[in-house]
Amino acid sequence: MKRRSERVTFENKRGQRLSGILDFPDENPVAFGLFSHCFTCTKDLKAIVRISRRLAELGIAILRFDFTGLGNSQGDFSETNFDTNCQDVVAAHDFLAQHRQAPQLLIGHSLGGAAMIQMAQQLESARALVTIASPSTTQHLADYLALSNPVIGEQGQGEVTIGGQSYLLKKQLIENLRQQDLPAALKQLTLPHLMFHPDADDTLPYWHAEKMFDLTGGPKSMITLDRSDHLLVDHPADAPFVADLTRLWFARYQVSTA
Repeated sequence: MKRRSERVTFENKRGQRLSGILDFPDENPVAFGLFSHCFTCTKDLKAIVRISRRLAELGIAILRFDFTGLGNSQGDFSETNFDTNCQDVVAAHDFLAQHRQAPQLLIGHSLGGAAMIQMAQQLESARALVTIASPSTTQHLADYLALSNPVIGEQGQGEVTIGGQSYLLKKQLIENLRQQDLPAALKQLTLPHLMFHPDADDTLPYWHAEKMFDLTGGPKSMITLDRSDHLLVDHPADAPFVADLTRLWFARYQVSTA
């Protein structure tokens, strides 16, 4: 099946314009999905683009979007945190519900997966959740950022280099990450949950996947991405593999709208 893409914008609860891309199948989609990206990433991360486009070819329309202050979205990234990410997920969900169709499939990569876990039970249209290289807790990122530049804790803000790019971060982000209880959200999760995790992930070690599998409350499946890296760039075949398996698994839970 062929696909097409459309650029969209919508507002978050703070009135900032967020940027997204809708990847459509040429025919009527069987369902809509929502894809959230990793910390400091964007909707244009190669793996996210490839997975979204492949799912569109397989019949599922996917909205991938930039969190506040990243990519083409408005806002100051240094003023954002995990709570604002979750609010942006709701804004993207509401945009689809109002202008297209409420998403049945939720997908999140890394910290974007954590945001999807946190919000999944509140998004009534959701039928299934997929996380890719996601954490079992947000504490690890808080600790990493605090250690990367102690000035953030001492003076309230500081620069941190991630993926070769420098970002201004504020103490409020670290404090907000430490306030989250992702294990509790996982335990309360009743949606079917498919977890993908690279066994060679240097950013989030494989034990995060094992802990997440133990904690998550609904029907659950876990697939190890053998020799894969956190951003799924070392092996180009990983992205279509994730998309194909997601499509087969999701068929058990979707409510067809085609």
